[in-house]
Amino acid sequence: MTRLWYGGDYNPEQWDPVVWKEDVDLMRQAGVNLVTVGVFSWSSLEPSPGVYEFDWLDQVLEMLHNGGVSVDLATPTASPPPWFSRLHPEALPVTADGVRLTHGSRDTYCACAPAYREAARGIARALAERYGDHPALAMWHVHNEYGTTCYCPLAASRFRVWLQQRYGSLQRLNDAWTTAFWSQGYADWEDVQPPRQTQYLVNPTQFLDYRRFWSDELLAAYLEQKAELREHSSLPITTNFVFGGWVPVNHAQWAAEVDVVAIDHYPSRADLGAEEQTAFGADLARSWAGGKPWLLMEQAAGTLNDGRRLHAKERGRMARHSLSHIARGSAGALSFQWRASQGGAEMYHSAMVPHAGADSRIFREVAELGSVLPRLAEVADSKVVADVAILWDVESWWAMQGTHLPSSSLDYLAAAQAAHRHFWRAGVTVDFAQPGAELSSYKTVVVPSLYLISDEAAASLSAYVEGGGQLVVGYFSGIVDPDVRVRLGGYPGAFTELLGVRVDEFHPLDDPIELTSGGRGRLWSEDVHAVAAEVVDRYAGGVLDGKPAITRRSVGAGRAWYVSTELDDETAARVLGLTSSAVETVRRRTGDTTWTFLLNHGDAEVVVPADGVELISGSTVDASVAVPAGGYAVVRSR
Repeated sequence: MTRLWYGGDYNPEQWDPVVWKEDVDLMRQAGVNLVTVGVFSWSSLEPSPGVYEFDWLDQVLEMLHNGGVSVDLATPTASPPPWFSRLHPEALPVTADGVRLTHGSRDTYCACAPAYREAARGIARALAERYGDHPALAMWHVHNEYGTTCYCPLAASRFRVWLQQRYGSLQRLNDAWTTAFWSQGYADWEDVQPPRQTQYLVNPTQFLDYRRFWSDELLAAYLEQKAELREHSSLPITTNFVFGGWVPVNHAQWAAEVDVVAIDHYPSRADLGAEEQTAFGADLARSWAGGKPWLLMEQAAGTLNDGRRLHAKERGRMARHSLSHIARGSAGALSFQWRASQGGAEMYHSAMVPHAGADSRIFREVAELGSVLPRLAEVADSKVVADVAILWDVESWWAMQGTHLPSSSLDYLAAAQAAHRHFWRAGVTVDFAQPGAELSSYKTVVVPSLYLISDEAAASLSAYVEGGGQLVVGYFSGIVDPDVRVRLGGYPGAFTELLGVRVDEFHPLDDPIELTSGGRGRLWSEDVHAVAAEVVDRYAGGVLDGKPAITRRSVGAGRAWYVSTELDDETAARVLGLTSSAVETVRRRTGDTTWTFLLNHGDAEVVVPADGVELISGSTVDASVAVPAGGYAVVRSR
């Protein structure tokens, strides 16, 4: 990828061919060079079993190619056509409480259904055979947002096979699932079921294993389609990752199986939290990619959705969100979708061409951004500079979702986002790393509420500290092993020796708690004993008055910190040695050349020290650059 991609999902099947020509003309006007085609077009491509209608797609691809727009051609398997559901009702998904869903929306399938897998391979094969060497294509796009979970008998059968491969014997499964509790011991594999809705609490390890199973099963479905495409094409193949607590996909593992890591990102807040979430999602994607290309495949061009209502993005905000992704490594910025739908379930989803048409603020900003991105193409092969890592483990997140925790306020994602936010506000870019990863290149590693961890991963963190690293471990970490069994002998379990502390009791909080330093904690506190650690800060008042809140221990050439509460932002910045920055700052580097992205999300101009060339204006920067309110700058320096 030697240029920055710009465009979005294009759904020509929703429009009259007269509109297609206008679309291509507008794409050229907006600087669009890549569109995703076919994501939801299965019923248009295969209106009845084995009967294909490709003429319309032939015309669209030819028009796009002649207009200089490349295509990310998708397999449409996220939305099976009505005929499939009629002929294969067993392939319709079943919810955890036993309800068989009906056709009428997207994702109406069970990925464990043989009929669905066969049909998905069939449409992928037909597309590959016809378009494998089409000059319009730049890459292939399998499916859309893998994440649908099913609890039907077909899924139960596949789950049992997966469990037999994982555990080998019922004795091992019974031990891992602690089935001696509540008389759940299994004597026959046929008795093992998915974690469906039950009378009270679900078995936490059964819940986690079902997430693990679905990640593997969906990956197998993806790989089947990938194999069909690879038979006829050497172009990159990807699928778009969707992020959320409901998604049973281990994206860090999947990243090895895609040629380009692609993400969809839709912030759930409308205030500055949207910018924080944008940076969080981009840093995760880059870290999953592990040095491979990655791409922002979807975002909302004109709006934010906080779950209650739509918020129009103020002027410049779409560009700043796009540039935040590019600054953090994305090979471009795409949106869903190109032209707003006139009808259908998502008719009010924002688009690059809104219902108002090209004569609109949104499209003018789309075109403006399209004129900016070619000036930044030189950053495409550079690497993002990050000296800090945050440990990220989706299995720990899943385990906390499936366990009856000591407090409903415990939230793995929120803890990880808080840790990321502290660095983001200081203009410090971070990588995310998997437990057990090589960490020696990082000055600081933060471990936020890593509930579940293996012995091997815990040992790697000890080696990191002994080698000179600075480790900051957050509350409720190291509590259980990969079987979701509590590590006995005191909390934080896997980290007690490394941190030199022992916790006897948890003390969840309703109200904030004061610290002797003047800082504050919230949500959570613990009765910490500093066995072999220096006390940095203590609780002030209440039942924990005078007890350690923050500790530090020297280990080898490094130090290991323990923070037993959720610190407020000011206190966390002090502990981490961070200073707030007025603008979002990210650096990319190749050799002696550094590109500094400066994004001002505030309402006042900010002057930032810099030397070099500002790429957007082409002007020389001497000593400083002024970044206007709501504006941005990209400075190349050597």
